[in-house]
Amino acid sequence: MLFLLVALTAAAPVSLQIFLPTLPAIQQHYAVSTGVAQYTLTASILANAFAMLAYGPLADRFGRRPVLIGGLALFVAGSVFAMLAPSIHTMVIARVFQAGGSVSGMVLARTILRDLFDTDRAARAIAYLTMAMVVAPMIAPTIGAVLVDTIGWRSVFVALALFAAVLFAWTLGQLVETRPHDVGGVGIGLVEGAIRLLRRPLFLSYSLQNAFAIATFFSFLAGAPYYMVNILGRSATEYGLYFILVSGSYMFGNFLSARLVRRVGIHRLVTLGSTVTLVSILACLVWLTAGSWTPLALFAPMSVAALGNGLSIPNAMAGAMSVDRSLAGTASGVSGFMQMLLAAIVSQLVGELQNGTPYAMIGFMSACATLSLAGYLLHRLRAGHRYD
Repeated sequence: MLFLLVALTAAAPVSLQIFLPTLPAIQQHYAVSTGVAQYTLTASILANAFAMLAYGPLADRFGRRPVLIGGLALFVAGSVFAMLAPSIHTMVIARVFQAGGSVSGMVLARTILRDLFDTDRAARAIAYLTMAMVVAPMIAPTIGAVLVDTIGWRSVFVALALFAAVLFAWTLGQLVETRPHDVGGVGIGLVEGAIRLLRRPLFLSYSLQNAFAIATFFSFLAGAPYYMVNILGRSATEYGLYFILVSGSYMFGNFLSARLVRRVGIHRLVTLGSTVTLVSILACLVWLTAGSWTPLALFAPMSVAALGNGLSIPNAMAGAMSVDRSLAGTASGVSGFMQMLLAAIVSQLVGELQNGTPYAMIGFMSACATLSLAGYLLHRLRAGHRYD
């Protein structure tokens, strides 16, 4: 089942990152502004957010398998709808269905791991799972860029429709139910479970770190294609090749996390990873504001920042889901909702503020990296947890 969980976890990031190189082409095809084209990204991120909020409690109540099968059916339908979209409005709607369905795999794969392991082993398993599934998103932008440059942007959605169909059939045939029979949160509703978690400072500590760490990355995702294609005049394929540096660094960070978590502890790894990310983003800020507008000025420090995220994100997610094990699915959903809601806000703002410079992108990246570390440490101290 491990290979299936890897593929399910990869569904949402593959759906997002193979799509990113199409943004300039979609803008030109539908003859819309950058801000309007950006809604195809922002709306899908918002769909991720609300779907994450729903999948966890539904899985706690009805089981992991049926909820996951329903989500993947939505992924298939949205991908076909996007492939045929005649207008930008139809494309935005299709992206909502596509994203809302694809994220079911990410939420429930983590929950299934938490069903099977204790906190430290879950953190290690999530790190290995994330490291393995990053291979697909690492090459997804390159595949998407090559498809855009050689066949056309609609071919990206053909590829996604085929991927979604394979995942649906695989899950239907292989996935078994893992929800514990003695989970006390099965009868707890979404609102009640979310309130119970949000009253816990330790849950807020882990969730805020995750949300702002993800927002740092999405600020980069929203601005990097325009920086490469529209500002620097590079091809979509070159963007995809540089993106491999970022994904590879994130994968290596997850590998280090999996190797170190039992000896170092999740608190120290989250703190270390958040600090590495912040320092790297601030270095990128200095580099770009000094006028050095080159691909490496963005992608080199972002690769180090991605390594920091690889150290912090899986551990913070495992910690959030371990605050109240009876609400592991709800915790995954609520924490994921916070991540995607914030990511949608910063992504749209970066898109709306595009003005032929990278300053909007790097400004939001710097602010989010700062708040990721500060939010984690302040709420952890409030919870009375200074050390592991």
